[in-house]
Amino acid sequence: GFHLSGTVTEPATATEPEMTYKVAISFDRCKITSVTCGCGNKDIFYCAHVVALSLYRIRKPDQVKLRLPISETLFQMNRDQLQKFVQYLITAHHTEVLPTAQKLADEILSSNSEINQVHGAPDPTAGASIDDENCWHLDEEQVREQVKLFLSQGGYYGSGKQLNSMFAKVREMLRMRDSNGARMLTLITEQFMADPRLSLWRQQGTGITEKCRQLWDELGALWVCVVLNPHCKLEEKSCWLRQLRKWGEMDVCPLEDGNYGNELPNITNALTQSSGHSQDSLARPRRTVFTRAIEGCDLHWQDSHLQRIISSEFYLSKHPPKSASAPSAVLDAQPHPITWAMRAGREHVPTACARVDALRSHGYPREALRLTVAIINTLRLQQQRQLEIYKHQKKELLQRGATTITNLEGWVGHPLNPIGCLFLTLTEACRLEEENCLEISDAGDSKPPVYQHVPVATGSQDSGESYLSLALEVALMGMGQQRVMPEGLYAQDKVCRNEEQIIARLQDLELDPVLVQTLRKQCVLLLEGGPFSGLGEVIHRESVPMHTFAKYLFSALLPHDADLAYKLALRAMRLPVLETTAPSGDVTHPHHLVSVVPSRYPRWFTLGHLESQQCELASTMLTAAKGDMLRLRTVLEAIQKNIHSSSLIFKLAQDAFKIATPADSNSGCSTWRWSWGSRHLGTWRSPVIRARLQGCATTSVFLAGVRALVSILQSWYSLFTPTEATSIVAATVMSHNTIPRPSLPPGEKDHIAFETAYQIVIDAASTGMTYTQLFTIARYMEHRGYPLRAFKLASLAMTHLNLAYNQDTHPAINDVLWACALSHSLGKNELAGIIPLVVKSVHCATVLSDILRRCTMTAPGLAGIPGRRNSGKLMSTDKAPLRHTHSRLTHISPRHYGEFIEFLSKARETFLLAQDGHIQFAQFIDNLKQIYKGKKKLMLLVRERFG
Repeated sequence: GFHLSGTVTEPATATEPEMTYKVAISFDRCKITSVTCGCGNKDIFYCAHVVALSLYRIRKPDQVKLRLPISETLFQMNRDQLQKFVQYLITAHHTEVLPTAQKLADEILSSNSEINQVHGAPDPTAGASIDDENCWHLDEEQVREQVKLFLSQGGYYGSGKQLNSMFAKVREMLRMRDSNGARMLTLITEQFMADPRLSLWRQQGTGITEKCRQLWDELGALWVCVVLNPHCKLEEKSCWLRQLRKWGEMDVCPLEDGNYGNELPNITNALTQSSGHSQDSLARPRRTVFTRAIEGCDLHWQDSHLQRIISSEFYLSKHPPKSASAPSAVLDAQPHPITWAMRAGREHVPTACARVDALRSHGYPREALRLTVAIINTLRLQQQRQLEIYKHQKKELLQRGATTITNLEGWVGHPLNPIGCLFLTLTEACRLEEENCLEISDAGDSKPPVYQHVPVATGSQDSGESYLSLALEVALMGMGQQRVMPEGLYAQDKVCRNEEQIIARLQDLELDPVLVQTLRKQCVLLLEGGPFSGLGEVIHRESVPMHTFAKYLFSALLPHDADLAYKLALRAMRLPVLETTAPSGDVTHPHHLVSVVPSRYPRWFTLGHLESQQCELASTMLTAAKGDMLRLRTVLEAIQKNIHSSSLIFKLAQDAFKIATPADSNSGCSTWRWSWGSRHLGTWRSPVIRARLQGCATTSVFLAGVRALVSILQSWYSLFTPTEATSIVAATVMSHNTIPRPSLPPGEKDHIAFETAYQIVIDAASTGMTYTQLFTIARYMEHRGYPLRAFKLASLAMTHLNLAYNQDTHPAINDVLWACALSHSLGKNELAGIIPLVVKSVHCATVLSDILRRCTMTAPGLAGIPGRRNSGKLMSTDKAPLRHTHSRLTHISPRHYGEFIEFLSKARETFLLAQDGHIQFAQFIDNLKQIYKGKKKLMLLVRERFG
C-alpha cells in the first residue's frame, strides 16, 4: 500500500506515565512523503514514533496487514453497506468529521457544485500518479522556525553547531539525490536573508561577526554544489538562478570578501590575463556570497572531453594539451595523462575543483576521483611549464630582484576551497574504516583518521602512485603557490585559517617512505619554482608569506633530509612587505605573467599574526639546531636579517637561552652575537634597526653571560633610551631565567638602584610605555614581593587600556582580571581605586561580569599586608566600590543593535548575582523599552530575545 497507520506505545518512566500515539505515514516509490503523529512533534526530523512504526514495517513485514486501496473496498459495497459505513465512520469521529461530512453532503446533492464536475474521487491510499513528483517529507515550517531561532541566538548556546548540522543535512540529502536538498537550502537561505542583523550591520557600516560570516560562506558553497548538479533539469537551474539573482541584488546581501575586494576573476574566465590590463580594468562588479553560484549556472557537463574523463579511468588523451606559451621541449608524441582545468583555456583550477565538490556532494565519488586526477595532471603540466619559463628568465629576475605574480586569485583561502576539496576527495578514497575509528577519546575528541595507500586506477604518469600520495602532492602544490595577499580583514584572516586547516589535515598523514618521497620531490620543485612558487628565489613584495607552511615542511623533512629542511625554512623566513624599499613591477613582461605593481603600502590586517608565525618558524629552527654551531649561526643570521619586531627578537632570545647549555655561555657564537650587537647598537638612528639591534644585544645577555650583562649595565645610557632600558633590557636582566645563571646577582639586592629603576618606570609610564609593558613589570613586582608597587603600576597600565564592547577575547583581559584580583587581595581601598579605572577602560560586558563575580566570591584583603585586616565580609554588587561596575552594565549605549542584544544576554548573568537579580533585570528591560520605544527595530530584537 501507499499508506501506513499504526499505534505506538511509549513505556512509562519514573516521571511519565505510559503514552499511546496514533501515527500515519504516506509513502511513494520508497520515499516517505508525509507523516502525522499524535505527539505533536515540532522538528525537521521525524519523531521517535514515526521512526518506530517505519522500522516495524521494515523488520516485520509479515505482521503488517496489507489492504486494498480504500476506493477498491468501497467499490465492492452495495448501497446499504456504503450508508452503514459512512454513518458508523461519522459516529466514531463525529466531533471531528461531522462538519466536513455535512459540507460534502451538501455539495454532492448540488448538481452545479465543483465536486460534481470532477469524475471520480481522491484516494489517499492509492498512491500518486507515475507522472507526479515524489520526494521525501519535509516540514518546511519547522525548517524556517528552527533557522530563525538559531540565527536569533547570534552564534551562542550552540546555535552555530546546529546550523552547521542543518548544512550537513543538506549535503546528505544531495548525496542521496533527494530533491528536498535544494528546497531545504532555499528555506534556510530565506531565513538568513531575513536576519534583521544584516540591515543593522549595513547601516552601522560594521562587518558581520566571525561566526556568522563562516555560516554565510558555507551557504554560498552549498549553492555552488546545488547549481552544479550534473543531472539537474534546465528548468530547475533557471529557477535557482532567478532566486540567487534576487537575493544577490538585495542591499543587505553579504559580500564575498566582507567589505573589501571586488577584484576576483569571474568563475567562468580562464586564469591567464593580458599584461595590458591596468588595476582598474581588472576590477569586477559587486560580488556577493551568491555570485559564485550565479556564475556556476553558466557551466554545464556536456563537454565531450569532460564526459570521457569522468566516465572512465582508462581514458588517455592522444595528444597533449596545446598552449601557445608552452615550450615545445615539454611536449612529445607520447600519450599524455588526461587533463582538464585550463585545457585550451576552458576554466581555471578553482572552478574545476568546484565540479569535483559537486560530484562528491551529489553521490558520484568515482567520477569525482577521476576528475581530481585529471586536475592534478594539469597542475603537474603547469608546474613543468613554469619551470621551463623560469629557466629562460632566471638571470634577469635575479638581477632585478623583483617578480610578478601569475595568480590574482590564490587557492588557499579561496571561497571555493579548491585545495581542501581535492585533498578530501583523495583521502576519503584511502580512509581505513576501523571498528573503533569512531570512538570518542576521554578528551571528547574523535580519533584521527587512519589511511591506507589505494593505487590510482590509471590516467597518471606513474602507475605506482596512490590516491594518498596525490593528496599530499596537491596540498603541497596549493600551499606553495605564490599569490598576492587579498584585500580586507576577512579575506586575509581566511587565508590564515584555511592554511591552518590544510596543515592540520596533513598532520593526520603518517609519512611512510612513499609519502616522504613525494614530500622531498615537491619541496625541491617549490624551491626551484622561481616566481611561480612562494618558496622561489624571488617573490613579489605582497606575496602571501610561507612561514606556517614552511614550519610544517621543516618538521616533516627534518628526520629524512635535514639539509633540504633547513634550506627551505631559511628561504621562507623572509617577509618582504616590511622591507623599506619596494621593487617596482615590470608591465612589459610577457603575456603569461600578470603584472601587479605595488602602488601603495598594503594594509595587511593580519600582519601581527604573520610576524608571530615567522617567529615560530625561527624558534623551531633554533630548537632543532641545538648543538650544531654552524646551523645555529645560520639561523641567527636569518633572524637578524628578516625579523623586524624587537618583541619577537626578545622572545627568540628567551628561546635561545632555554636551549643553551652551560658550555655555550662563552662560545664563539655567543661572543660574536654580543660584540656585533653592542658595536652597532649606538650608531643606528632608524627606530626599526634600533629595535632589531636591541633584541640582538639583549639576546647576547643570555648567550655571552655576565660579561655582556656588566657591559650593558655600565653603558646603558649610550645604547638605550630610558623607556627601552626599563622595558626590554630591564625585564630581560631581571627575568626568572637570567637570575639563576652563575655570577648574576638579583638586581633587587641594591635597594637604591632598585628604587631608582622603579621611579624611572613610573616617570616613563605616562609617555613612552604601553599597557603591556606596564602589566609585565607589575606582575614581576608582585612575584618579587612588592604588591603595592605592582598595584601602582597596574593602575597606570589601566589608564592606557581601552577594551571595546565586543573585545571579549582581547589578550589584555587576563591582565585586567589579574589587576582586579591583586587589588581585591590588598583590600577594599585598593579595589575602590582600581574599579573606576576598569569602568572607564573596559566596555565589555563579559569582562565586567567576570570581575563582579570574582570580587563577590571572597572577602577583600587576603594578601597578608602588615597592618591590614581582612574584613571577612563579602562585598555587595549594589554598594561601593562594585556599584560603579554594576551601573556600567545598565547604561551601555545601544549604538550597535545586534551586539547590544548579545551584550544584554551576557549582562543578565551579572544581574542574577543579586538575590532579586531576575526582578531587577526585568525592570531594566522594561525601562529600556520606555527609553528606546522610538527605536522599533531595537525593541523588536529585545522582545524576541527577552519577551
